[in-house]
Amino acid sequence: MLKKIEGGVCAAKGFTASGIHCGIRKNKTKRDLALIYSEKKASAAAVYTTNLVKGAPLTVTKNNIADGKAQAVICNSGNANTCNANGLEIAYQTCELLAKELKIDAKDVVVASTGVIGQPLDITPIASGIPQLVKELGNNSDHACEGIMTTDVCKKEIAFEFTVGGKVCHIGGIAKGSGMIHPNMATMLVFVTTDCNVSSKALENALQADVQNSFNMISIDGDTSTNDMVTVLANGMAGNEELTEDSPDYATFCKALNAVTTYLCRCIARDGEGATKLLECKVSGAKDEKTAKTVAKSVICSSLFKAAMFGADANWGRVLCAIGYSGADVDVNLVDVVFRSAKGEIVVCEKGAGVDFSEEKAKEILLENEIEILISLHSGEGSATAWGCDLTYDYVKINGDYRT
Repeated sequence: MLKKIEGGVCAAKGFTASGIHCGIRKNKTKRDLALIYSEKKASAAAVYTTNLVKGAPLTVTKNNIADGKAQAVICNSGNANTCNANGLEIAYQTCELLAKELKIDAKDVVVASTGVIGQPLDITPIASGIPQLVKELGNNSDHACEGIMTTDVCKKEIAFEFTVGGKVCHIGGIAKGSGMIHPNMATMLVFVTTDCNVSSKALENALQADVQNSFNMISIDGDTSTNDMVTVLANGMAGNEELTEDSPDYATFCKALNAVTTYLCRCIARDGEGATKLLECKVSGAKDEKTAKTVAKSVICSSLFKAAMFGADANWGRVLCAIGYSGADVDVNLVDVVFRSAKGEIVVCEKGAGVDFSEEKAKEILLENEIEILISLHSGEGSATAWGCDLTYDYVKINGDYRT
């Protein structure tokens, strides 16, 4: 049984964290360097962006955790360290400097960056900040969370307690993500820690499977970033027998991991740049899961539909339109659509056609800050959920002067 707890990435035994302002960002009130540290070397797994243009830290991290092990995560905000001539050098230097301070192997460091692409990054502020970063290690998940934020309005962190083999385990995560969010991995930076004992291979397989139904089902603006990464560290300090894919409790761990990732998905979608509403599209009755996913993502990605939600306009035709061009094998004459929120629910489409409904009631429902779009395809047992947000005037304002 899962129990929500406090602590974020520090909820698991043996993990500490910190976050400071080192000088990468001009605003001295904003933390721009974060650290997560495990007192024991941990199993490690990661998933990376599918963008062909990748930040230097991703290359370095992929090399470092090729053995399935890591002990620390360092991440800067304010500069993506992407498309820089010396990007790899900076990323490797960061690992070496941190490793020296922590007295660990540089190859056991996960390094990440987020911020402006193509802007030169100087190692000086990172080098000067690392001693303080290490000195401030403690129960500071919230500080680490702040240190990885860019245009995020709110911190994104969560933790759960669960039991494996009679041992109490903990899992927690922090995330950043507000813009340049689009399906097909990984669409943000996410760092997850657990004290559950999980083999590197099992951890990798659990993460790869999980992202298909979590982070690959979010869209904010249709842009896939260059620095996206989801990383999980499992240090085994809960004391359970090592989990493999064949272990009876492997499914329990996967469920706990999914609880963390799903929560963070909703946080990221809710905090989309300029967003005022979280949109959750639930598709049921598809001929298979693939069809359901295609439909759900098409609706969530529709700029016209997102704009309608901003205006609390029950323009269900935009839902049908998005389904129609999704490429999914759907009989549009069987489609039902319902809008639901804390104010109730309303049927707006049945069997692919409009029905009489109260525009006033629909507007009341759509004025809430969390909206569910329920789509029934009546063609099978497949289902899927995707998350997104409305499209507002502020999205253009935020991205119109992002560099300046």
